[in-house]
Amino acid sequence: MKFFVDNWFLFLAAAVSGALLLRPLLARGSGGGRVTAAEAVRLINREKAVLLDVSEPAEFAAAHAAGARNVPFGQLEGSGELPKNKALPLVVVCPTGARAGRAVGILHKLGYEKAQALAGGLAAWREANLPVEKTA
Repeated sequence: MKFFVDNWFLFLAAAVSGALLLRPLLARGSGGGRVTAAEAVRLINREKAVLLDVSEPAEFAAAHAAGARNVPFGQLEGSGELPKNKALPLVVVCPTGARAGRAVGILHKLGYEKAQALAGGLAAWREANLPVEKTA
């Protein structure tokens, strides 16, 4: 017991580092999955994932990932623009990634179990030098 009391900070450091190592595993298991831009491209190319942009129409017109469908966040639940095949993977994107994370929760409730948010949003897409389009 004296060893523990004398070296409490070592035990604390070990517990904190262990928790930080387990955190990504626990986050993936909870269904709130996020994918990197590279993983999103792999899903699009190999698994026919649909790129879904939940930005408002003006934001979408200013800049969006090439090939993305626009379904504004507020219209997700009643939208006819969502894929009919709920087994398809969805990669959800918005300018920062915040709305996309919330949209994934709504999409899961609607039956789209393979919906995942793009970590970092459109900014991460641009950083990965992936194509961005503008609409007139």
